[in-house]
Amino acid sequence: MIKLTDETGASRDDDQISSTSNPLLHSMTRIMRHVSELKALVKEYYFEVVLSLHECPVCNGDLHMIGQNQCACPLGHVLDPTLSFQRSPCCRVNLERKTFHYTCSKCHQIVPSRFLFDERIFDKTYFRQMMQESRSRDRKRKEELRRLLAESRSNALTFLEEPILDSIPGLAEALDTFVGSEMVGTDGFCYKSAFSMTQYREHILSVIGFGGRLFSTISPMTDDSRKDKAWRFITLLFMEQDQEVTLTQYGQDLLIERWEHEAYA
Repeated sequence: MIKLTDETGASRDDDQISSTSNPLLHSMTRIMRHVSELKALVKEYYFEVVLSLHECPVCNGDLHMIGQNQCACPLGHVLDPTLSFQRSPCCRVNLERKTFHYTCSKCHQIVPSRFLFDERIFDKTYFRQMMQESRSRDRKRKEELRRLLAESRSNALTFLEEPILDSIPGLAEALDTFVGSEMVGTDGFCYKSAFSMTQYREHILSVIGFGGRLFSTISPMTDDSRKDKAWRFITLLFMEQDQEVTLTQYGQDLLIERWEHEAYA
């Protein structure tokens, strides 16, 4: 972290200066906030128009979006509007929901959903199962590793007689020299980490918004990519424990979502 000193001699962080005294960045932040709010309103209006053409097949009530690929009526009936109301333009049949998209149930061509705004389809059940299987494999691997380490552990060393220092030439003199030497403190070996979980948490919450975000698409906060990925992942684990986000395996990536999805409430 770069420290700068103002005219009074007080030091300030460079990121604090850039976010508070730079008028361009301050204006851009305000514009991005307005764009995000406008996008949310447009999205809400879009779904209101699209769902106005349909009604609940159970009670004939009005429908509103409650989450990604999900809508509900006032009585609480939940359904996938793409599967319920959309037909394939090729064969005019019902659609099937795959892992990443919808397809025609007859010819299996990919069909874009009218009930998705700017997000991709995510099969949460599939990814939840994949995450459980991944954790199960990790648990079995750790148990196997502990078993191998336990089997390879040597037996307890038992001395039947008092060690004789003179049996090793020069050992006693070396020990006397070591005991009489000046001990070096551990302060010089302490690694001063620049990791701030609070900053990473705020950064992650600011980029995931109300939808899902892949781990690989989150912009780094440091130049060291390996450290940044590790610190980002550690922060996400604590955020999941605090019920701020949910983590789902997404192929070789990780899907990050807010714990309570209120984007369509």
